[in-house]
Amino acid sequence: MAKVLVIDDEANLRKVLAAMLRRDGFDVTVAENGEQGLAEFHKNGADIVVTDLVMPKVGGMEVLGTVRAANPDVPVIIITAHGTVDSAVDAIKAGAFDYITKPFDQAELSSVVAKAAKTNESARRSVRPDVKARAAIIGDSPQIQEVYKIIDKVADTPSTVLITGESGTGKELIATALHGASSRRDKPFIKINCAAIPATLLESELFGYERGAFTGAVTSKPGRFELADEGTLFLDEIGEIPVEMQVKLLRALQEGEFERVGGIKTTRVDVRLVAATNRDLQAEIEAGRFRKDLYYRLAVVPITLPALRERRSDIPMLARHFLDKYNRRLNKKIEGITDDAMALLQAYAWPGNIRELENLIERVLLFADGPFITGKDLPEPVRSGAGVQAGTLSSPSTPSMEVPTGEVGLKDIVRMKAAELERDLIVKKLDETGGNVTRAARLLQISRKSLQTKMKEFGLRDTTPDGQDDVADE
Repeated sequence: MAKVLVIDDEANLRKVLAAMLRRDGFDVTVAENGEQGLAEFHKNGADIVVTDLVMPKVGGMEVLGTVRAANPDVPVIIITAHGTVDSAVDAIKAGAFDYITKPFDQAELSSVVAKAAKTNESARRSVRPDVKARAAIIGDSPQIQEVYKIIDKVADTPSTVLITGESGTGKELIATALHGASSRRDKPFIKINCAAIPATLLESELFGYERGAFTGAVTSKPGRFELADEGTLFLDEIGEIPVEMQVKLLRALQEGEFERVGGIKTTRVDVRLVAATNRDLQAEIEAGRFRKDLYYRLAVVPITLPALRERRSDIPMLARHFLDKYNRRLNKKIEGITDDAMALLQAYAWPGNIRELENLIERVLLFADGPFITGKDLPEPVRSGAGVQAGTLSSPSTPSMEVPTGEVGLKDIVRMKAAELERDLIVKKLDETGGNVTRAARLLQISRKSLQTKMKEFGLRDTTPDGQDDVADE
């Protein structure tokens, strides 16, 4: 149970925050001012700190600085009034995890604290990013060695990087490594999934908005570019940005300046941009859906990540890494993976790439009975040998067409390839909808229940104890 320290000089707000966070399952301690809060932090510690920005004597910025100096892995969330949003931006630049404006939405605060808890948990289990940040990338195949070389050469430069590759190949991990190996590592690393934001809201998310810019804009809010000043901005799924928005993004990249929605003041920022996509942007340019000038501005340093089936020699290392990870997380004691099971893992086509492998290892660990994962513990598509002796792919986005060797009948081959294609289509539609099961089912023209059944069959989802999907939904 994560421990949350709440610091606020308003008694009623402290009570509301404490009750809400305890209801969410956190161990909560409260302090009525910054001085008392820091004393509590130094004495008993905390996994997350939620603090008001403006307080007498010791304010939120001092709390932030002291907590980060003592333990930089503890996320600090700032609560601020409408009139101090610019100060909140300064807090983000100083290392705050996030900020919430008063009067706050309880669901929003719950979401931010939950994310902070996950961040804190990950930080306790991993080495902090530094010049060795690429060590977090698992693999030593020739393809990954080439990626390492590029990271080493360009990480500590201001050059824009475009990461391409199929879904699930680890594009965000590469972006994190680039930031962690740069001199900006102690500055903000802001991430945004362009596909998950409606086109009508994308401009305000990127560049922020002024109070009164549109209905519901009751306060000014900075955008991701502003929050990433002096740090790194990671734009995932950049190929999903509408053409009309691409013009404004290009200007922000070229000039390093922009205006908030509804504002007239020009804001200048120093941001290192890293973008990623699983789309073929050259094809998107030919189709008129992506601007050529923006592409060339983004692809100053291109990094292409290989699909997992193209780096099969890395599968044993990745599988053991995920085995160790989920042994700790699930409190299991599986000792290893048998040779026959590992051979099946290396033979499978992995249309969902590393993400699929990780999900499979977690699921297998949950149900494994013996001390080792064996071939019988693996799901049927993997046991069937789909993808044995990988062939050649026509393009990164083309479904795998490897054919199993040995005495395998035509019907079995067709069945295996049909299952592989079906899974690939489901992964693609889930990516297009940001993981929204209902919308993906609509695009696939099947029922939501049928899609859930298929996702479970292919290891694309796990179900939490209360029955809620792990995948985002409406």
